[in-house]
Amino acid sequence: MFGRAAYIAVDWGTTNRRAYAMSADGDVIDTLQDDRGVLALSPGDYPCEIARLRARFGAQIVVAAGMVGSTRGWREAPYIDAPATLQDLAAASLDVATDVRIIPGVALRSGPRPDVMRGEEVQVLGAISTGAAPPTALFCQPGTHNKWIDTVDGAITDFTTVMTGELFALVRSHGILAGMLDGAVADGDAFRDGLRRGRQARNLAASLFEVRAGVLLDRLAPADAAAYASGLMIGADVGTRLDLGERPVHLLGGGTLAALYAVAITEAGGHAQTVPDGSTTAGIHAIWRVRA
Repeated sequence: MFGRAAYIAVDWGTTNRRAYAMSADGDVIDTLQDDRGVLALSPGDYPCEIARLRARFGAQIVVAAGMVGSTRGWREAPYIDAPATLQDLAAASLDVATDVRIIPGVALRSGPRPDVMRGEEVQVLGAISTGAAPPTALFCQPGTHNKWIDTVDGAITDFTTVMTGELFALVRSHGILAGMLDGAVADGDAFRDGLRRGRQARNLAASLFEVRAGVLLDRLAPADAAAYASGLMIGADVGTRLDLGERPVHLLGGGTLAALYAVAITEAGGHAQTVPDGSTTAGIHAIWRVRA
């Protein structure tokens, strides 16, 4: 079975790695997911890791995306400037070894603010390449660092990185709210109350302290504090988007966090459309075809 693999696609993240044996038609033949992300490896470890993937999947060519091309990864694949298309990413892919290339990320270098992404661009453009999203669209990719991504005619033109997930993890485990946010985070009255407060908040730092005060003054049940605080932060994030009623939001990824963002987008007057799984491999496949 593995002999049918034309190449190996790798989504190489900070803590996790997902590798796929790919057919020439873009079908996934076999998969591997493990904890061999870039934080678990030193630059000298990668040739051995590549050899193991080739032994597992029976293909020679490796096309990798994500943090493997960052300053923390194997070798830095320099960012390309937005607007960026799949063809631009393919042309700028970095050859790091024989039949191994790394897809670069995308940067905003000019304009009012700088920003960078590495890995999300492949998923966004992959979704467009399969028709799962239109060429001109707004995407949201929830995660530790949520991304809002605008595309025009199949090119990434603008994006915003929001540290919502990381900030929630920090306040949950450190500082004055630590110990108050041990409850479950799920959709419900407390989460939606937090969403509404977050959308209205002009000062997120002050609103977060209200969580502590609410518990101490019996205005917020301790068991609801985590869900409320999560809603508060997601609501503040979603509330910055003033264009949610103008077009659908194409939601990348699944799981609990994506479901919470879908609720937040709907509560804010938008419409969330979940993009089916497979966008990352579709994006890598489209780039492989350009360079094949």
